[in-house]
Amino acid sequence: MTEPIVRLEGVAKRFGDVAAVDGVDLEIGTGELFALLGGSGCGKTTLLRLLAGFEAPDAGRILIGGRDMADVPPHRRPVNMMFQSYALFPHMDVTANIAYGLRREGLARGEIATRVAEALALVKLDGLGARRPAQLSGGQRQRVALARALVKRPKLLLLDEPLAALDRKLREGTRFELVRLQEQLGLTFVMVTHDQEEAMSMATRLAVMNAGRIAQTGTPHDLYERPASRFVADFVGIANILDLGDGRWLAIRPEKIGLSVDRPETAHAIAGNILDVAYEGDRSLYRVAVKGGPVMLVSRTNMLRLERESFGRGQHVWLGWSSDAGQVLNE
Repeated sequence: MTEPIVRLEGVAKRFGDVAAVDGVDLEIGTGELFALLGGSGCGKTTLLRLLAGFEAPDAGRILIGGRDMADVPPHRRPVNMMFQSYALFPHMDVTANIAYGLRREGLARGEIATRVAEALALVKLDGLGARRPAQLSGGQRQRVALARALVKRPKLLLLDEPLAALDRKLREGTRFELVRLQEQLGLTFVMVTHDQEEAMSMATRLAVMNAGRIAQTGTPHDLYERPASRFVADFVGIANILDLGDGRWLAIRPEKIGLSVDRPETAHAIAGNILDVAYEGDRSLYRVAVKGGPVMLVSRTNMLRLERESFGRGQHVWLGWSSDAGQVLNE
């Protein structure tokens, strides 16, 4: 990790009896695209609002660029935020929306015009400055909100569920565009999302949150291949979690389990019957009932021309995996 631009030390925030953020310690490196990943109510958005200054912590310290933010109001922080709803002014055109924050800061007209033009070019909206939000597509409105957040040249950009309002196909293209922009600008992005696919495909590092706490921090590869707990194994991707009976569990990803008609020559093998098959294009996901055990999930690449064996519902099969296929968990 690079030199941290963000450091959280024992940060806590309560709303009544609910501990929204509960003693969080975290460092985010300069120039990272960092994701806060978790389900609804886990505390990720509250943490983002604490960074922005919209909420004050009940305990702990928030440092940005080495400076304690305790007495720094939102508009004085080197931070800008892109809201999930985009929060564009419907009565203003694109140029006025992007320029709004700069005008409030009292910048000269020439400087404002230059920065707005640069921001429009950056998000590929040249020529649309005179349109109003209602005349734009969802993807274009999102880019206006992004341009407005970037035009003030923050050191830290906060993104609250940036792709949630877009349809699936548009989300796929936009997430690559956000990564391109982040790398081009060299800014630190902190993104909140409930979508594991977004977090895993975009972030250089991420933190999985649960009940106001950070369950694990690491690269997408680390969290997928080496989850620290059953919660992380189950939340990040799909995992078969087997009780080893001594206070430990074994987490195995579905793609690391082989499927065959005959008993395989692997370190571990178990027989079962196929309950269901879900065709997913390039892969199929099998639910296999194992005698005396849980229903196992097996993911298998679909290669019809090379297929020697086909498997269907109700068929008796063998599952096999190597000794290093899984991760032993103590919690």
